[in-house]
Amino acid sequence: MVNDTTRLLGLDGLVAERVELDAAGVPVVDLSTGCEQARCCPQCGQRAARMKQWTMTRPRDLPVGGRPVKLRWRKRRWYCPTPGCPRKSFTEQVAQVPARARLTSRLRQAAGAAVADAGRTIVQAARDHGISWPVVAAAFTAHASAVLPDEPEPVAVLGIDEVRRGKPHWIWDEQAGSWATTADRWHVGFCDLSGGQGLLAQVEGRTTAAVTGWLTARPQAWREQVHAVAIDMCSVFKSAIRQVLPHAVLVVDHFHVVQVRREALCFREGCKDPPPGCRSSSVKLAAA
Repeated sequence: MVNDTTRLLGLDGLVAERVELDAAGVPVVDLSTGCEQARCCPQCGQRAARMKQWTMTRPRDLPVGGRPVKLRWRKRRWYCPTPGCPRKSFTEQVAQVPARARLTSRLRQAAGAAVADAGRTIVQAARDHGISWPVVAAAFTAHASAVLPDEPEPVAVLGIDEVRRGKPHWIWDEQAGSWATTADRWHVGFCDLSGGQGLLAQVEGRTTAAVTGWLTARPQAWREQVHAVAIDMCSVFKSAIRQVLPHAVLVVDHFHVVQVRREALCFREGCKDPPPGCRSSSVKLAAA
């Protein structure tokens, strides 16, 4: 029977039997299965009639009424009634708590939406929801995949720049007798500078192959729409654009042009007090 506590909890298919407080004053909700569909084998769809055993699961969930809660679901494991079904037995599951899930689906969705829609970092969302950052990263990926199109809209002005992300990881290659990179600390981002799409993609590695790989994966009609590409003074980006987008106008960011000009003037004039960020002093030492 569905009671008021069940409606307040809002987990479809589960019934709140009782609520008690643990030693820390946190509500512990004892749940039972209230959905008959949970007795159907997920492999063949047949309704089970013979129970194998009871099992207990404690999925983590969102706070209720501003208070954290602990869930304790006592559910059954059933024998599949179909003789030829490869699934000999199965445990009950509902949409919000799939089989072997340690988190409710709505907790995962809320963590992913916190990053995608609320502008939180993955670390912040993980801390706020009390889960690990790899889980939040996967939830964000699932959230973004559901709303983003398979292909970005055509772009007239494309921006390409690198970003440093974490630390590199290496592995020893026995066959080559050298260290090989398994995770590059540099990623390349592709942005829509003329429209409102923002960041289009981010690929691992700061190499010509990484840039050309993403560009060649786009349809030919998409690439033909790119009229200009803005980059910094990176020969890797220049080489990739000349290979894949030879028709596009190559534009260098004003910041880098001004920076190089300022450093050249400082070096020529012998500036004794270069402004912050100026690399003319290191250039002088190298020249000496």
